[in-house]
Amino acid sequence: MAKHLDLEEQEQLDEIKHFWREYGNLITWALIAVFGSIAAWNGWQYWQRTQAAQAATMYDEVERAAQAGDTARVERAFSDMKDKFGGTTYAQQAGMLAAKVLIEKGNTDAAKSALAWVADKSSDEGYQAVARLRLAGVLVQAKAYDDALKQLSGPFPKSFEALAADRRGDVYNLQGKKAEAKAEYIKAYKISDERAEYRRLIEVKLSALGVDAKGLVAAPAPAASGAKP
Repeated sequence: MAKHLDLEEQEQLDEIKHFWREYGNLITWALIAVFGSIAAWNGWQYWQRTQAAQAATMYDEVERAAQAGDTARVERAFSDMKDKFGGTTYAQQAGMLAAKVLIEKGNTDAAKSALAWVADKSSDEGYQAVARLRLAGVLVQAKAYDDALKQLSGPFPKSFEALAADRRGDVYNLQGKKAEAKAEYIKAYKISDERAEYRRLIEVKLSALGVDAKGLVAAPAPAASGAKP
């Protein structure tokens, strides 16, 4: 015969029933939200992996077209990448590669378009900086000096600041603006790594403008009087 619940057990059961009447729906929906978030996160991770794999395959197509020197195929494959996988690193790498091949083949307009896209759309500041520097170089070759300076204006990541200043100096020099060129070269020299090979090139440019680069290095402060050796 089933044992009847005693009074204390009955009170506990009533409290549980009351609790679930008050908070049951809230708890249920909270659990649904938690497990739904986990499922969504797993789905997002799977989608990301799938996107990356597909983007890598499409990048291979850009690379094969580049190796073959087939600019029409390069442009077509890169256009597909922008449309389908524009937010991936592979698309940004494809833009840089496409621009390189297009410049080599003399299609500067398409190259400028590819570099401008990377500079504008890339989420990686390193890719953005390289794209802006290369685009400025293409514009300089086309003697579009003001447009080149626009690409070189604004902030650059610290590791690219010296390169940007050096390029600005080149543009000003080509425009015949010697004072502005000198100021940019001096800036580039001062902030560049003293071990960097291109620092010697900046020295040559400064020397051509009558500036002794060695004199730009600050001399050590004299020791205080009475200081022990």
